[in-house]
Amino acid sequence: MNEIKKDEIEIPSELTLSWLRDKYAKRELTPQDIAATIVQRSSEDATMHIWITPPSLELMQPYLDRLDKIAMADAPLWGIPFAIKDNIDLAGVPTTAGCAEYAYTPSEHAGVVERLIAAGAIPVGKTNLDQFATGLVGARSPYGDTHNALRPELISGGSSSGSAVSVARGQAVFSLGTDTAGSGRVPAALNRLVGYKPSLGAWPTKGVVPACASLDCVTVFAHSLEDALAVDHVARGVHAEDPWSRYVTRGVSSLPGKVLLPEGALDFYGPFAAEYQAAWEAAVAALKKMNPDISIEYVDVTLFAQAAAILYEGPWVAERWAALGSFIEAHPGIAYPVTERILRSGAAVEYDAASVFTAMHKLQQFKLEARKLLKDAVLVMPTCGGTWSREQVLADPISTNRDMGRYTNHCNLLDLCAVAVPAADAAERTPFGITFFGLAEEEGLICGAAEQFVGSLVGFVASEGVSESESVSEKASGAARESAASERATTLVAVCGLHMRGYPLEKQMLGCGARFIREDETAAAYSLVKLPTTPAKPGLIKRQQGGSAIRLEIWEMPLEAFGGFAAAIPAPLGIGKVELRDGTEVPGFVCEAYAAAGAEDVTSLGGWRQVVPL
Repeated sequence: MNEIKKDEIEIPSELTLSWLRDKYAKRELTPQDIAATIVQRSSEDATMHIWITPPSLELMQPYLDRLDKIAMADAPLWGIPFAIKDNIDLAGVPTTAGCAEYAYTPSEHAGVVERLIAAGAIPVGKTNLDQFATGLVGARSPYGDTHNALRPELISGGSSSGSAVSVARGQAVFSLGTDTAGSGRVPAALNRLVGYKPSLGAWPTKGVVPACASLDCVTVFAHSLEDALAVDHVARGVHAEDPWSRYVTRGVSSLPGKVLLPEGALDFYGPFAAEYQAAWEAAVAALKKMNPDISIEYVDVTLFAQAAAILYEGPWVAERWAALGSFIEAHPGIAYPVTERILRSGAAVEYDAASVFTAMHKLQQFKLEARKLLKDAVLVMPTCGGTWSREQVLADPISTNRDMGRYTNHCNLLDLCAVAVPAADAAERTPFGITFFGLAEEEGLICGAAEQFVGSLVGFVASEGVSESESVSEKASGAARESAASERATTLVAVCGLHMRGYPLEKQMLGCGARFIREDETAAAYSLVKLPTTPAKPGLIKRQQGGSAIRLEIWEMPLEAFGGFAAAIPAPLGIGKVELRDGTEVPGFVCEAYAAAGAEDVTSLGGWRQVVPL
């Protein structure tokens, strides 16, 4: 895809929240400019079958116009374009769920869409999907099978196919998908994206065409976990009109005590099975080097496979039929053939009330076992064990689709949260990814573990000698071995202001060879002041009595760079020991107490991102 220029500003092929907000703040670009670019890009990619209702200025203009009445500082998603899977309602635009005969035009937004628009986000269009969100391949739509963003001959993954590809092709900063069995994670892995699946009920599903209403989640695709969590911050929360919504907090990102890996050999499939296996082995090697404070344990994952089997080999298929059966009966032969076949399986006589309760009781035991296993731990699996060409899926739609859910189907049945993140590619332009699973009330653990993995992956791949032009499989044997070279001595550094990710002085951290480790917070013993400098800087001051917890970031910096970095910090700031919430102390930015006299006390806001939002 060619870069599109607005005057002297190159609009990158991958759009991110921080980049756009920076350009808007500097008045170098306007949301109208970005909207025009998106319309042009979607037109260029028309043969990839990304959209059902494609981006148009006519659709976007009312939302662009209302930005004049909203202060950017008050709207965390001001001017940020997003795509909507076409089983989620956008007022005034038809919802088809991938079936023209089913279509209706809603008068109000889905609950999650309403929240995003209120935060300033711009809906750009409705994306293609596996019909009625039934499928994990992206090749079950009468609107055409969505092409993979990097290799058009391969599948995009589904059912949230167009949503993922729209982000990967630079036609949205983020997109909404849905996830019942993996639809918010599989397309992320196949298109080199982050796919965040919150806990059941954490985001409202009001205004979403149900697949299995008791298991459905709205999810987000983005280029980074940071962008995905910015969306989560807006979308999360109980909705008064949604019977499935519930109060689930994400919590601060933190590291688990353990990373659990499947014991024994895993199954890989498709034309790149060997490459996927090698990519998984390389990811495991990177996980083992990620953080010495996290233990790695191999565990029996049979219970997850057994739980997954309940979804499509048990009475839960009847829930799909309960939602859509009356439409299918009234319109025989209208649905995509393989979709109708799957939906009708839910009407089988063996799925009676007794079978439902038998499955529920069995699943409850699996949930208990999962809770014991995952306490203060995250489970890591390949997001997918392979991929397929679009032709292979069309020739064998059932078994190829079944394979794609091998490592995803268990998640919602067991009430788990999950985040899929990219790992090193399996082959040229053939992405590979892993998924972190955690308990519903411990979403902070999957975020902290995923942030650490992504932050450490680049250094690991470099240390193993994998160049950008080489596939992981070509270096798999080296990636799986422990590096014989001794590690460079490093120190942790706590940063609480302009050196954090996305702020102007992040480049100093990167220039020193530092890497982001995690989000954290101080012990409840600090005050935060806004120093009267240009630009404004934070001052973190420890108090003898009282105080609050202040959010910050933990980075790791080579010791050889640390001395010069610390020496260059101007007074009244400096480097001292910062006490974290767990009682440990790490070097970090502190401020001399005298500076508080002429500064604004912003302690109540809890962190610099709330004082000076990006």
